[in-house]
Order: sequence, then C-alpha cells, then structure tokens
Amino acid sequence: MTKSAVEFIDIEMHFADTVAVSGINLSIKRGSFVVLLGPSGSGKTTLLNLIGGFIEPTRGQVLIDGKNVNGIPPAKRPTTTVFQDYALFPHMSVAGNVAFGLRVRHVPNNEQKKRVNNALELVGLANLGDRRIHEISGGQRQRVALARALVVEPTVLLLDEPLGALDMKLRRQMQEELKAIQKRVGTTFVHVTHDQEEAMAIADTIVIMNNGFIEDQGEPKRIYLKPVSRFTAGFMGESNFLDGSVVYSSAGLTVVETQIGRFEVEGTAETGAPVTLSIRPEHLKISGKGQVLGSCKVTETGFFGTHYQFKAIIDGTKTSLQVRLGQKQMLKLGSEINLRVEPEDLVLISSL
Repeated sequence: MTKSAVEFIDIEMHFADTVAVSGINLSIKRGSFVVLLGPSGSGKTTLLNLIGGFIEPTRGQVLIDGKNVNGIPPAKRPTTTVFQDYALFPHMSVAGNVAFGLRVRHVPNNEQKKRVNNALELVGLANLGDRRIHEISGGQRQRVALARALVVEPTVLLLDEPLGALDMKLRRQMQEELKAIQKRVGTTFVHVTHDQEEAMAIADTIVIMNNGFIEDQGEPKRIYLKPVSRFTAGFMGESNFLDGSVVYSSAGLTVVETQIGRFEVEGTAETGAPVTLSIRPEHLKISGKGQVLGSCKVTETGFFGTHYQFKAIIDGTKTSLQVRLGQKQMLKLGSEINLRVEPEDLVLISSL
C-alpha cells in the first residue's frame, strides 16, 4: 500500500483564460494533518476541490491511495468534505444528519445506529442525537458536520475553512479538538485556511500557496523559523527584511552586505548575488548576546497582551524595524536603544 494518501502529478487547472494552479507536484502522507495555506486566490481551495472531484484538472493526475481518480465523481471517491457553512439538513435531527451518508451507502440500520453513536461520542455530542439543528450552537453544528464526514470512514477528510464562522475563542477550542480527533482516528485530513495561526496550531505539514504555485512546504516550525522565500517569511507572521548582496560564501556560511552593515549567516549563495535577510520581530533584543544592528529610536509602541510591539528606526538611515519584547520590557516613545540579533536568527533568502 502506498504511503501517500493523495498525490498531485503535474497538475494544472484553468478556468477560461485564468490559470488557477500550475506545476503542482505534491504528496500528502497517509494519516497526516496537512494544511493548505495562502491568501485568497492562491489556489488552495482549487487543490481541495480537485481531491474531492468537484472539478477536473486541465492537465495532470490526482491519485488517492495510488489510484488515478480523474473522472470519478465526488460521491464515488473515498473522500468527504466539511464546508464552512456546514451544509446541514435543518429538517433532520443531529443523528439523522450524521446518518445521511450511511443511508446513501445502504448501510444496514443496526450498523448505522452503532456508527452514528460512535461518531457523536467522538465529537462530544453523545447526548444530543435527538436535537434539531436550530437547537444547537454554532460550535455544535461544526461538530455535527465533522461527525457526518467521519462516520463514512473516508480515506481523506477535506476541510474547507470549517472554523471560519466561529468566534475567536471557540475557533481556538475547535482547533485543539480537530487535532485531537485526527490523531485518534488516523484519517488523513486536508484543511484549507488563510489563518496562519490556525495552520501552525493544527498542521503536521503546511503547504504555502501563492499565485497558483506551491511556495513552500514543511513542518510548521521549519516554515516559520527557516522560510525559503520572502513571500513565506512575510505571510507566516511578521518579518523584517534587509536587502543586500553576497560578499563571499564558504563552508556553509555567507557574508552579506546590507544597508546597515555586514552580517554572517548560515547558508550558501553565489558571490555578488542579491539576497534578503529575514529577521522575526521577536528575535530582536535590546540586551545580551548578538550582533548590534545599530542605535535606534523608538517611534511607535503598542501593548498586545502577551507582548509589547515597537517600531524603531536605525539612526542615520531610513531602516525601520518591528521589535517584539516581553510584557515587562516597556519602552517609551523616543527611547534610544541598541538592537541585537544572534546569527542563527538571521535567515538568508535568495532575491532571485
């Protein structure tokens, strides 16, 4: 049996004269929780719809369990989908909604009841099977939609921004529950969102989409700390960028000349090549070890509960940096500070 639940092979998708995705080659590991992340129009929902069979690729193949599913309609694919609006049947009870897919598949009644009860218990709704949809909350409706999708035991569960309609607190709670349920059932989850924090919270693997291409892919920690492109660095949270050129590169280290000085960073690049250094705001410090970027003046301040956020301009330049410090490190407007950064927190990105 193949280790991949889903494979995209040389996929292109055109809508009239618009190319939605192009050059997509992607393998989704069986039993993983993969998040397709990107801004509106990046192609993430197109990939989800290609897996579900709601659209057919202009070019290339979609494989599920190693089998080409091109031309196979959604109802006959080993996939189910949870949509943002849940698409529940208001005239049915909670249990009736969950059982719908089993009835369509002609599963015997006794088996239906057993599987529905198990699915409702899995999502924490064991005692609500007789309720009508209008009698339950938004978060409970999301759980019903999830139970209905899981009860038919799909190979791949597709989630199209299913938490988008929930308030922030409930959304965070459901992120934790989704992750726990996925680990418990072992089903491959493919989840679409434009929320970076949501992706970081639930994904085993994040696939960054941009203008119809895969910009980056990997585990959340690597995607955030060592992004491979300027787009990824800027989309996955905040980042400061210093443009420069390579002075020399040897033995896995590169010296970069920027508008505020030279920096030695991990990585290799061709001498003279244009590059960008990315620095996360939380990696800038006002004391301790690290290379000094320069004397700066604080021009903006803001308190965000877990941290203070500052903007500082390096003296004698137009270089403005975002700085994130702890709750007890309040700085006043106009304060003069020396910003430092440790070499391992500098990320070398090619500008080509």
